[in-house]
Amino acid sequence: MKPKLALYWASSCGGCEIAVVDIEEKILDVADFFDIVFWPCVMDFKYKDVEAMPDGDITICLFNGAIRTSENEYLAKLLRAKSKVLVAFGSCAQEGCIPGLANFYDKNSIFEFVYKNSPSVDEQSKGIYPVPITHMPEGEIEIPEFWNTVKTLDQVVEVDYYIPGCPPQSFQILNAVGAVIDILKNGKPLPPKGTVLGAGDKTCCDECPRERKEKKIKRFYRPQEIIPDPNECLLDQGIMCVGPATRSGCDALCVKANIGCRGCYGAPPNVTDQGAKMVAALSSVIDAQTPEEARKIMETLADPLGTFYRFSMASSILKRVQPKTRPDSSGK
Repeated sequence: MKPKLALYWASSCGGCEIAVVDIEEKILDVADFFDIVFWPCVMDFKYKDVEAMPDGDITICLFNGAIRTSENEYLAKLLRAKSKVLVAFGSCAQEGCIPGLANFYDKNSIFEFVYKNSPSVDEQSKGIYPVPITHMPEGEIEIPEFWNTVKTLDQVVEVDYYIPGCPPQSFQILNAVGAVIDILKNGKPLPPKGTVLGAGDKTCCDECPRERKEKKIKRFYRPQEIIPDPNECLLDQGIMCVGPATRSGCDALCVKANIGCRGCYGAPPNVTDQGAKMVAALSSVIDAQTPEEARKIMETLADPLGTFYRFSMASSILKRVQPKTRPDSSGK
């Protein structure tokens, strides 16, 4: 029998699904080697199909997306039970990614904006919030419960491996899937649990072809405010680049396109908090002699917290800001 493969999309944008398809004709090799038993984004599978499987029946599951609803939690626990190997696939599952930025707020303030103060809400619908269970004449309607805190996959279930990126680059997906096929086909041992697959063990700066001179930064520029020198380090030119605090493996594609690294491959090895690492990196290059001078320079950087923790807020030391309303004991 073929090894069984499952793919699932929790709270994310769907880019990871596109990245899988982006391996082009190699997807046929994947389909030939694996029996794809669950991929609801692409084929008509039902949750009951997975529920009926014996525990451990799925050889490997690529789980992308953060955990922010009761449905996400249920599928994470279900697929963990049914899978021999569970992979946090992409930045949302690994770090929380863009959904994790919601942890700067709480559930009540998010609902208040979306369902009451947003300009897209008409007057008749303002202040009508979704609830998990609604009783209607035709029967009971149940929707997932929206959590107060966005979590990473490994904050809910045990994860075996990680494939970083927003989304993972197609060539790294090929490398990782190819390695898995080689292991299963030839009986080779699996990597140690917790291994980050499809990534390097240095920083994005080590892959960057630009020349770093570590100039002192007097102000930050938005990408549209300056035409950067294509050969000089973007950070030296005052364009925010999180390369010093980001794991290598993407081949510095954004930097090569004149866009500063955003940090989607996560923190480098042995770094606990990506945002704190970036703050430390900037502290040595800010051209300031006093706290006030440093403050003025940092004020030229749009959204520092969203920049430093764009992808890693949910997995950071902070994890979230203090909620205005106390969540239940599970942190939901």
